Amino acid sequence: QSALIGVSEAQLYPSIALVGSLGLSASSLAWSSRTLDWAAGPALVWNVFDHGRLTNEVLVQDARFQQLYEQYQDTVLRAARETDDAAVAFAKSRAQVDILAKAVVAAKRSLDIATIQYREGLVDFQRVLDSQRTLFSQQERLVTVRGLVTQGLIALYKAMGGGWQAGRERPILDDGTRETMGERSDWKKLLSAPLPPPTEKLQPPGQKDPQ
Repeated sequence: QSALIGVSEAQLYPSIALVGSLGLSASSLAWSSRTLDWAAGPALVWNVFDHGRLTNEVLVQDARFQQLYEQYQDTVLRAARETDDAAVAFAKSRAQVDILAKAVVAAKRSLDIATIQYREGLVDFQRVLDSQRTLFSQQERLVTVRGLVTQGLIALYKAMGGGWQAGRERPILDDGTRETMGERSDWKKLLSAPLPPPTEKLQPPGQKDPQ
């Protein structure tokens, strides 16, 4: 779009071109006497009477460029904000997991103590039931927050430009791109090869892994 502004501005100024012509002429139909004619010289082209229209065209292209720039800037800022929000949410959920894991351990100890006290006749069974409810509540919260950690990791990965795949057998390229590249060059079966496993390192053709 920036180049279109320059193209429109160039039309406001004169352009110079080199033109020429070449031909044969004869004084009779028998072509007994022939003459080679040629002419060359510069040509000046200037759209003087279209100055107003061309000026408006420059303004239109400039406004379009500014619009695209604003859209691009907004997209970048939105992506940065989404990445930042996803990172903060992931970090908070991870911190909550650590806190709730300790709370579950403390609730288990409290239940063990309440059970011993009940067997010794020091407390009634209601104390045991209350300790059990507290433990179950903390365990449920821990499971929920662990799920949020997974969701936060997925959101962060996507915000950073990644994506999740159902399987590693998915082709590297979509059908349209693969067909277009296949028409230009002989890729054989390389374009339909599946993605390598995460731990597999790509080696150049004919090169073996070091033992």
